[in-house]
Amino acid sequence: MLPAVAVRHLAGRPARPLLVVGPSLGTTVDRLWGPVASALSGWNVLGWDLPGHGASPSVDRLAPALTLSSLGEGVLAAVSEAAGPDVAFAYAGDSVGGAVGLQLALDHPERVTSLAVLCSEAAFGTWATWPERAALVRSEGMAPIVASSPARWFGSRVGEADPRRAAAAVDLAAVDPESYARVCEALAGFDVRARLAELGVPLLAVAGADDVATPPTVLAELAAAVPDGRLEVLPGVGHLAPYEAPTEVAALLRGHSERSSAASRARSTSSSTSA
Repeated sequence: MLPAVAVRHLAGRPARPLLVVGPSLGTTVDRLWGPVASALSGWNVLGWDLPGHGASPSVDRLAPALTLSSLGEGVLAAVSEAAGPDVAFAYAGDSVGGAVGLQLALDHPERVTSLAVLCSEAAFGTWATWPERAALVRSEGMAPIVASSPARWFGSRVGEADPRRAAAAVDLAAVDPESYARVCEALAGFDVRARLAELGVPLLAVAGADDVATPPTVLAELAAAVPDGRLEVLPGVGHLAPYEAPTEVAALLRGHSERSSAASRARSTSSSTSA
């Protein structure tokens, strides 16, 4: 049984090229990606919410454990229902949303035309803290996470008095604790480093210079491990790059789309010549 994932239309019209965007743990996709989507006038932008976050239903307590692979399949099913079963799309995701993008591009290369991974990595499973965090929210609810997350989330651009902190905390407090715990456990099992050489689409890796969770060195390693990867570092940005720097992220995505299209045309020309 696939996890139930809600897809939201964030911006654009159906006739435009499709961009799918994915959230960070504890956030809602409209809050995280809304300003970026509004700036991408040439795209039809769909976003998805994690189970128990935003518009997505909470996990069924009797359902099998989540994995990032099953979560990716749930996202693909929801996108296919919303946009069509054969529609290819560009993808951009922050943190766990970026990890799901990697999984999708590896498992369904025919559907993903380009990939942007922000404030994320290919081996969240190496973190030792996921079981502890899952146990914490199961025993105490979301309050401890609401108290500690701003220090992990934001860089120097989002000061203590910035209203974006309070808005993000409201969304985090509303998350279903069991769903949050299940995503933590899914991240504990995620490591696709051995498969990165298979990635067949251009990758844009975006790091926040102030991100303590997935610092620029981690994103640099990711970009270097794929056949066509590129790193961009955003100064003053922490772990929620689309929320903290929407103008810069939108510009990076536009440029990445142009480079991905040029790369696709070059591959097509090369294939025709070889034939």
